[in-house]
Amino acid sequence: MKRGILAALTAGTLSLLAAAATAQQFEQVDDVQIHYSAVSTSFLPEAVAREHRIQRNPALALLNVSVLEEQADGTTRSVPATVDGRVGEVGDEEGEPLSFRTLRIGDTPSQVAVFRIRDDAPMRFDLEVRHDRNAEPAHVSFIQRFYIDR
Repeated sequence: MKRGILAALTAGTLSLLAAAATAQQFEQVDDVQIHYSAVSTSFLPEAVAREHRIQRNPALALLNVSVLEEQADGTTRSVPATVDGRVGEVGDEEGEPLSFRTLRIGDTPSQVAVFRIRDDAPMRFDLEVRHDRNAEPAHVSFIQRFYIDR
């Protein structure tokens, strides 16, 4: 029973993160939507962080990337993807590499990476998302500012 409650809590929390991404942050590439969101790991409930081995820390953030393929009937379905990327301050051409891993809740795969926040600095994300091994990866870039709660 405890495991079922934890699974429901995990799915609910990650669904909220995905819903936030669905509401505003996605790139449309042909018939595919690439959703992304980045939040401080301190926003994750302790049980969810522990379940997925994510360190909760005000100076760390979690980037979540998921891919939805649009179907002929207007619905979408999750599709697996691989993500490579870098994060750095705006103006920093190199940035730091992001280390992504697959996180799966039920049938929904997403790619997640944890990175260090630079307080009150706009951070640039440059991602290459491969959802079709026979096609070139899609390029997604965005800028987000984070604040460290002290």
